[in-house]
Amino acid sequence: MVIRILDKGVGLRPLDEVGFSPRDLGILRQMMARSYGMFLVTGPTGSGKSTTLYAILNEVKQREPHILTVEDPVEYDMEGVEQVQVHLAAGYTFAEALRHFLRHDPDVIMVGEIRDLETARIANKAALTGHLVVSTLHTNDAVSTITRLIDMGIEPYLVSAVIVGVMAQRLVRLICPDCKTEAEVDPLIRASLGLDEKEVFYTGKGCNSSNGSGYRGRSMVYELLTVSPEIIDLINHERPVQEIKEMAIGQGMVPLTQCALNLAREGVTSLDEVFAVRLD
Repeated sequence: MVIRILDKGVGLRPLDEVGFSPRDLGILRQMMARSYGMFLVTGPTGSGKSTTLYAILNEVKQREPHILTVEDPVEYDMEGVEQVQVHLAAGYTFAEALRHFLRHDPDVIMVGEIRDLETARIANKAALTGHLVVSTLHTNDAVSTITRLIDMGIEPYLVSAVIVGVMAQRLVRLICPDCKTEAEVDPLIRASLGLDEKEVFYTGKGCNSSNGSGYRGRSMVYELLTVSPEIIDLINHERPVQEIKEMAIGQGMVPLTQCALNLAREGVTSLDEVFAVRLD
């Protein structure tokens, strides 16, 4: 049996407290100010995707749009947002809920997860016809989300027409400040991450405040892909994932591994955590 404890005081955060850099926060707010399009958050189970989506909705709803969500399950009740829970046993799926949603003239739609081609197609159609759609998908990084949608059966020109951005995220544990100490870094980790031998990193040795773990609290690490005209062209021509990724990095995307490494260099998290979430 698995018990998930949802603390509304922690889970429902303002967007500027989730963990974005000032630059990426500005980019994300520009995406959310659009009247149509699709924004996707990707990552494994337990990587904080729902917390990010709720933070986005919490900010978007300040404009008082008509917001509808379909979730499995509804994790947090949000005032001013109409939330629906799927019921698979009764045949009420994400796709079925989306069909009904489009008759209610919403401005913003949140889909808990795009699991199949039918849901992807209806969400794509909604984003094409004047709705802002936010959802999650299970992929390893931001760029592979594009190819995942194409592999599911969505035409490349339709993917490039609606996707405004994709964010891949993970959670890393934060070093407990009460037992923070300089770390002895395994040479294998230094070699794998391409680190200089003289760089100093930290870890937690364990104390009462951290229940002996050396860590207290968690933070998000992420990579934010902005779908620029150049990337749209690459998608339409079905270019390889690596080519799209190189273009995104050239345009300012900080890869997830680098984002985690930056936190370690600031002494916020340990290299063990970076090594655990690295993508390359």
